[in-house]
Amino acid sequence: MRAAFIPFPTLLAGFVAVLVGYASSAAIIWQAAAAAGANAQQISGWMTALGLAMGISTLALTLWRKVPILTAWSTPGAALLVAGLQGSTLNDAVGIFIFANALIVICGLTGWFARLMKLIPHSLAAAMLAGILLRFGLQAFATLQGQLLLCGSMLVSWLLFKALAPRYAVVGALVAGIIVALLKGDVVTQTSTLGFVAPQFIAPHFSLTQLISVGIPFFLVTMASQNAPGLATLQASGYRVPVSPLIVISGAFGLLLAPFGVYSVCIAAITAAICQSPDAHPDPQKRWLAAAAAGVFYLLAGVFGSSITALMAALPVVWIQMLAGLALLGTLSGSLFQALTSAHERDAAMVTFLVTASGITLAGVGSAFWGLVIGGASFALLSRQARA
Repeated sequence: MRAAFIPFPTLLAGFVAVLVGYASSAAIIWQAAAAAGANAQQISGWMTALGLAMGISTLALTLWRKVPILTAWSTPGAALLVAGLQGSTLNDAVGIFIFANALIVICGLTGWFARLMKLIPHSLAAAMLAGILLRFGLQAFATLQGQLLLCGSMLVSWLLFKALAPRYAVVGALVAGIIVALLKGDVVTQTSTLGFVAPQFIAPHFSLTQLISVGIPFFLVTMASQNAPGLATLQASGYRVPVSPLIVISGAFGLLLAPFGVYSVCIAAITAAICQSPDAHPDPQKRWLAAAAAGVFYLLAGVFGSSITALMAALPVVWIQMLAGLALLGTLSGSLFQALTSAHERDAAMVTFLVTASGITLAGVGSAFWGLVIGGASFALLSRQARA
């Protein structure tokens, strides 16, 4: 893969995907590590290990299948760990990581998860993806209320480029936002430092009580809220990939690297959607280049893991929110179109979309899973009525 043959918008899609991934969950990961008693140096090591793990696994899967497959850590899982690891030790946390990732590998080896994914109608998968992405679109335009100059300039730039040079629309928004943020003095660069912090090996400790109370819910949340949406996103984008090998490989990465703070390696959904969109590359068969670029950016982020929090602090949050929303707009509209194309599946798709977009959490499991469950039940019931 040579950068000279990768269009700039494709490289940008990979960069934005990694930026969104870190911006949306880096703080949660730090809270989860701190809950287990990690100090600043150890947390920086976790961020290093996570970046390297995502970079290696993304490149391995993408180059293997020539499909835009991104991996990610489980943000819902990290949120669960913030509460679940209170009072635990780092050794207990690593034991939980190993246990949960071992269960993920078993799911892939047995093939039951692949069979489940084949049962999901394409319209429901697209509706679920649209429901996941809706909050990013709403969040982007909500920034106009408090940051009209910064975010308004990004929106105007995006619209102008969309009309004149569509492939560079996100580029235009990014540059316009940076220029305005610099002129306003919103970029705080003095807190940003570069450095490498090597991950530390932490021996696992297995507590049956914690494996049951934290490990099993963490496994279920990771599968339901991260792997299922990630695989559905690939399906909704028109990519057919073998489900079981992806689950096995991603779970194996998490299993092997758990002692270094890699609590999960999952199939990405939201960040992957950026690299799977037409903005990444007009040819669907070449969008894997954007994912490969994201893998390289993940590796760079891992090398400078200690600087992630400082870099996130240097960028205005609203700039990241607007950029993410604009980058995902094409995927959101395409998913809605696919979800609502078939008249006899439209009601079930809308149920899936609304439940997913609601953000509800039931029994510790996120709305993406329940969107598929409730939408799938609606699909089965309405299809039976249509046949009758």
